Amino acid sequence: MNSHRYCVIMAGGSAPAAYLRMTYDRFAGILPRENILVVTLERFAGTARILLPDLPPENLLLEPFGRKTAPCMALATYTILTRDPEAVLVATPSDLVIRDEELFARTLAEVFEYVEDHDVLMTLGIVPRSPDVNFGYIQVKEGKDAWALDCPLQVKTFTEKPPQELAEVFFRTGEFFWNSGIFLFKASVIREEMERYIPEVTELFKGWEAGIGDPTFIERAYAECPKISLDYGVMERTSRAWLFPAKFGWADVDRL
Repeated sequence: MNSHRYCVIMAGGSAPAAYLRMTYDRFAGILPRENILVVTLERFAGTARILLPDLPPENLLLEPFGRKTAPCMALATYTILTRDPEAVLVATPSDLVIRDEELFARTLAEVFEYVEDHDVLMTLGIVPRSPDVNFGYIQVKEGKDAWALDCPLQVKTFTEKPPQELAEVFFRTGEFFWNSGIFLFKASVIREEMERYIPEVTELFKGWEAGIGDPTFIERAYAECPKISLDYGVMERTSRAWLFPAKFGWADVDRL
């Protein structure tokens, strides 16, 4: 296993607890276990420790307040960079169901290889099965045949959950994918893009090189942190957004 590959599991606490264990086990078969980090709220720390007794204590990152995914990713990225400046990471919610684990692992390996060689922010895009209004959509620049492609594609637009009429238009075009919520990038690259596009978050983590492991430092940063998602704060603004078409079965817990 590549020692520079990491996983960040974003466990906000809304999903059934068992899914955290399933997500951890999924990535433990792909990455070194010591390179898997879980970010969750302080009030869920006990549950996380019970579910993941083999998780190193320093790999459980606790948020004092819920601030959405951008602050969560800042905390995780700075933590990983103190350990490994060459880190490449996959970030995933804890509430996803993957139906073809072998294909998922092969897809992840291919995308890891790509982002190790390119300074991009990659999202796994799911080929939609219907014009579902419950998912975010990502349009790519390659046009109507994009669904059939099996290579990195350049992102054109992000759209949050659309109304039915618009979702049907997206579905007919063949150039929109569901946003899986799974991202891959070098830690150094996501750091650059966060510091460029969401300084209102990253400025609060100044001094992270020495302070990131200190709960007082983290609580002070989170106290002033705005609630902002990684999609809205960074992915919709950066010129480095790319998408890899994912063909494995995928669902989030809320849609089962």
